[in-house]
Amino acid sequence: MRDSASILHLDLDAFFASVEQRDKPSLRGKPVVVGGVGPRGVVATASYEARKYGVHSAMSTAEARRRCPHAAFLSGRFHAYHETSEAIMSLLRSVSPLVEPLSFDEAFVDLRAATVPVAFDFDSLTNLAHDLKTRLTEVTGGLTGTIGIGSSKLIAKIASDLDKPDGLTIVAAGTEVDLLGPMHVSVIPGIGPATTERLRRIGVSTVAGLREISRDELVRVLGQAHGAGLYDLARAKDDRAVVAERETKSVSVEDTYETDHTDRRILEGLVIKQCAQVVKRLKDSRLSGRTITLKVRLHDFSTFTRSSTLGEPTDDPRMISKVATSLLSDVDTSGGIRLLGVGVSGLADWIQEDLFAQETDLSEPQVDLPEIPTSGVRSSRTWAPGMDVTHREYGAGWVWGTGRSVVTVRFETAETGPGKVRSFAVDDPDLSAASPPRREP
Repeated sequence: MRDSASILHLDLDAFFASVEQRDKPSLRGKPVVVGGVGPRGVVATASYEARKYGVHSAMSTAEARRRCPHAAFLSGRFHAYHETSEAIMSLLRSVSPLVEPLSFDEAFVDLRAATVPVAFDFDSLTNLAHDLKTRLTEVTGGLTGTIGIGSSKLIAKIASDLDKPDGLTIVAAGTEVDLLGPMHVSVIPGIGPATTERLRRIGVSTVAGLREISRDELVRVLGQAHGAGLYDLARAKDDRAVVAERETKSVSVEDTYETDHTDRRILEGLVIKQCAQVVKRLKDSRLSGRTITLKVRLHDFSTFTRSSTLGEPTDDPRMISKVATSLLSDVDTSGGIRLLGVGVSGLADWIQEDLFAQETDLSEPQVDLPEIPTSGVRSSRTWAPGMDVTHREYGAGWVWGTGRSVVTVRFETAETGPGKVRSFAVDDPDLSAASPPRREP
């Protein structure tokens, strides 16, 4: 823990949904849910308009539809999010070269390494944060983010959760213990539902209460690594550095099979086995990760990936397997699969070993985002809600929905304003998939 508030944590507000509302004018101010749209899908994120109806991240899409049937349910667009994220990270690196991305929409920034010297008094940090938020909105075309600034990663991250959306919280050095004391124990990274329940059984519900438990007792209840780690975090002791190269690290496993597999049960078993191998490597390295990626190579050697990003790092084998098999469920296996791979990226050096242990108490984002195949070509006959398309006569638009051999498209872009809706046969030769248009910096 530092002697000044010099670590900044930026968390974009409802990032995936906000990008969709930015690029789809007809959805601005309306409920938007991004995630898996199939029967086994889960919500990645919900716009604040959808949250009013009780829709939240990691909820099943089926439940979200029951709560907010009039929302726009979109499958997500990896390239649009990636491009926007690149603009955000580039902006942050203009502030300091030490930027540690945690995902598309979240990063730590070490202000001690700032390109322009920073005075770490409250007014100077406030001005810096407001300037950064203004520039963020400019480079992203209207998105907002919440900023927390503190003397450690722990405090900066917690601070960014206190004033959402579009907020700012600065925690002065020396006040960290007082800030944490009355908070529920689950505010500390690494304390998920299962650990919360174990702590409840010994009479602990707040961070102040956690501090009353000896290190030996926490180790007895939670295990050596977890117990000792939480003992320090409860006292705001966190010396983790901002690590710029974290963005490129990943842990993955992939296998090529002599026989192309078509049986979905066999494929799910293979994926679950790979997830177990990845989790072992994560645990051996004392790491957890946010983004789960499934790599698939089909019988014709075409290769593509699908990714899901969680709200917090995890090394829970159940959650990683659940996400990976959910990604597999959207893959057509009828022609045979010759290679499978599972990877975890967006790594963090804290352990979320039970973050998703109780599926009824999920509260952090999860995403089910299909990527464009690595060849850059996506089947023009596959229409996913929300995907970008172009029509020879009507121009650029996006898929509103599909069914009964008909695809419905709304023709609009971020620059055009709300557009008209037209329906076409799914095999209409004038309609094709399109990559998201690049935004000018």
